[in-house]
Amino acid sequence: MRLFHVSEEPDIAVFHPRLPARADLDPAVGLVWAIDEVHLPNFLTPRDCPRVTYHVTENTTAEDRARFFAMNSCTWAVAIESGWFRRMLDTTLYLYELDPAGFRLQDAAAGYYVSTGTQVPIARHVCRDLPEALFSRGVELRIAAHLWDLAAAVQQSSLEWSLCRMKNAVKP
Repeated sequence: MRLFHVSEEPDIAVFHPRLPARADLDPAVGLVWAIDEVHLPNFLTPRDCPRVTYHVTENTTAEDRARFFAMNSCTWAVAIESGWFRRMLDTTLYLYELDPAGFRLQDAAAGYYVSTGTQVPIARHVCRDLPEALFSRGVELRIAAHLWDLAAAVQQSSLEWSLCRMKNAVKP
């Protein structure tokens, strides 16, 4: 298993645990967050970019697959708003690879792992072409005027999904 921390910052030498802002986590325990390689496509956008991501699982119906994917060869999709597309083209991401030994699974569906200890990256991968990074992983990139209708539909589907940074999404 490979774990990554995705950032727009090019020079992170050490990751120190930070207190979480999420209400479902202990606010007194600092964490370093990482994402597993399988779920990495969910984070190959500018950090604050609102996005709806979804993928096929063994529970996905043929109807949902046909409804939510334009290409039969894709099993994963990332949808962003058209207003973010230029920023996506202009953003460079740094994928800091972390040693999985110090991490525990926090959320299997999201691929989130956490560590309470300081982490030093074992590698840094530069990602200058975000659409190509998605395409090379077999991900369908969708561009929409707004994401709210898609978000509502995906949540009612048989797909595995994630909604990220939706507070930044355009209201229809």
